[in-house]
Amino acid sequence: MTATTAGTLTCVGLGMTLGSHLTPIARSQIASADVVFAGVSDGVVEQWVRRLHHDVRSLQPFYAEAKPRQATYRDMVEAMLTEVRAGRRVCGVFYGHPGVFAQAPHEAVARARAEGYVARMEPGISSEDCLYADLGLDPGRTGCQHFEATQFMLYRRSVDTSAWLVLWQVGIAGDLSGGRFDTEPRRLAVLVEVLSRHYPPTHEVVIYRAATLPFQTPRIERMPLGSVQDTSLGMPDTLAIPPCTPLEPDLAIRARLAEFAASEAP
Repeated sequence: MTATTAGTLTCVGLGMTLGSHLTPIARSQIASADVVFAGVSDGVVEQWVRRLHHDVRSLQPFYAEAKPRQATYRDMVEAMLTEVRAGRRVCGVFYGHPGVFAQAPHEAVARARAEGYVARMEPGISSEDCLYADLGLDPGRTGCQHFEATQFMLYRRSVDTSAWLVLWQVGIAGDLSGGRFDTEPRRLAVLVEVLSRHYPPTHEVVIYRAATLPFQTPRIERMPLGSVQDTSLGMPDTLAIPPCTPLEPDLAIRARLAEFAASEAP
């Protein structure tokens, strides 16, 4: 749809570590906006964003204990679109990447476009990017599978144990209410039970949390899979599981490709 109205929406990412990951284009979008909405990791980060613009409105008050997150996201979207409809240049600022495990920015951009407004998303450094750097994990070596933890529990997924498995939002694993901010041992025990279909309980896994402030260090805690259910976890925590089986060669395909190589040799 061609944009026909004056209001605009841009959703940008701050990256994970305060001040270190902000891109020039994200900073420019914040500075040039009429109003900025902030959905960031904590109050310190929010105060830092307020130094970049005179009208920063927090999205955090939309969260509430026992309030379903879907309702929270709808309220966030409506708050941003109200200003867009009033003809203002709106910038939504989110920690990490605004399109990674962030429903409100995706929905806000889609709805704004559907209503005829210019809307776009600018990428940021995500927790996934930090995980690769902090754990020394190259997803190109053996491959890497990514799932949201509760979704992984609710559906029978095909797991390749010769590749890394990364479960996001493990800190709220097993929550069906959509209103919890943490999980508990009995839900984590179910997650371990599901993972035990594929991995031995002694297999070493990693609890990971990216640093959000410059003076912090990332959480990198290694433990046997069977110990995960007794571990304290929060919403930012991720479970990374290394391969436990070797890559299985496909001899027939290797032979065909070898024939190609031989025929192309000078």
